[in-house]
Amino acid sequence: MTIAHDDVRVDMRVAAVSTMSMAAALNLALADAIESDPEVVVFGEDVGALGGVFRITDGLTARFGEDRCFDTPLAESGIVGTAVGMAMNGMRPVVELQFDAFALPAFEQIVSHVAKLGNRTRGAVRMPLVIRIPFGGGIGGVEHHCDSSEAYYAHTPGLTVVSPSTPQDAYSMLRAAIASPDPVIFLEPKKLYWTKGEVDTSVVAEIGTARVARDGTDVTLIAYGASVPLALEAADVAASEGRSVQVIDIRSLSPFDDETVTA
Repeated sequence: MTIAHDDVRVDMRVAAVSTMSMAAALNLALADAIESDPEVVVFGEDVGALGGVFRITDGLTARFGEDRCFDTPLAESGIVGTAVGMAMNGMRPVVELQFDAFALPAFEQIVSHVAKLGNRTRGAVRMPLVIRIPFGGGIGGVEHHCDSSEAYYAHTPGLTVVSPSTPQDAYSMLRAAIASPDPVIFLEPKKLYWTKGEVDTSVVAEIGTARVARDGTDVTLIAYGASVPLALEAADVAASEGRSVQVIDIRSLSPFDDETVTA
């Protein structure tokens, strides 16, 4: 069941805990969002019949039909421009820009329209739009497949920018992003797609809050996305040498949780 409260849609879910990969958690989040809200649609290159190049949308078209999850032409600017029109008319589009550098042809749409329409119209037009972007290296690709372009988005006023590092956050943060009345750039670390962890579908994420992934007293490492497991490994090594290292997963690049990091 879905209820509307203060222009943010809240899904009233029954708790269900299971172990799954980050890819499966993202797939489940999309399926649950489509099922709970008739205005949610998922589209992009190869997301329909193929189920996405990373299989994040696998089975969604078969389950919900081609009007809820469908393929688009190879035109990133057109994908985002279409999503803008949908969002202006009350829908909640979730688009996939297949690889990090492939998103750059849509950059003008994102900066000039997605990020600005709320302010331009003094809040009369909102952008409940999620742009999913697989990002980061670690997969052996070059040029268009290993960019880390998050700084472009984090320094663009009007955009919320998040990146999960665990299957739990992948599920709950994507649900929160889809429920948001404003645009969210959802950066998915390719290196972590097949890492596994527990997912509780009743957990509700609050975008803009960091997570203390490990307590420590000597030094703090600040990380996000695929760098979080690396920071935790470094903390393990430091512990073996008698040092206590705290690890903070900021999760949200914009807005940034100053309070947690400063503390």
